[in-house]
Amino acid sequence: MTDTAKTASDTTSATETKVSRRNEKVGEVVSTKMQKTIVVEVEMRKAHPKYKRVMKTNKKFYAHDEQNTARVGDMVRIRETRPLSKLKRWSLEEIVRRSALAQAEEAAAAAK
Repeated sequence: MTDTAKTASDTTSATETKVSRRNEKVGEVVSTKMQKTIVVEVEMRKAHPKYKRVMKTNKKFYAHDEQNTARVGDMVRIRETRPLSKLKRWSLEEIVRRSALAQAEEAAAAAK
């Protein structure tokens, strides 16, 4: 009886500690002109290999936004996923911070 209880607790702890190995990035939405797709610009800082000066580099990622909830200027978290199209390999995980412009639009829509 103790053996079955032990194996049951082992399986629950294994499922609780399961961590997603997919890559995540945080960036700013720069375009929402496509349907169900956003363009997210991620700023990366890394030291120059020779001169050791910290340099900023920007890279744009196409991400899938199923409900079209993200707006330009929002800070979002995107997660790596299977290829969804020629350029889309990321999906919107969550909106970290709304932009001031998006908040003003929501307030105006609520007032109407």
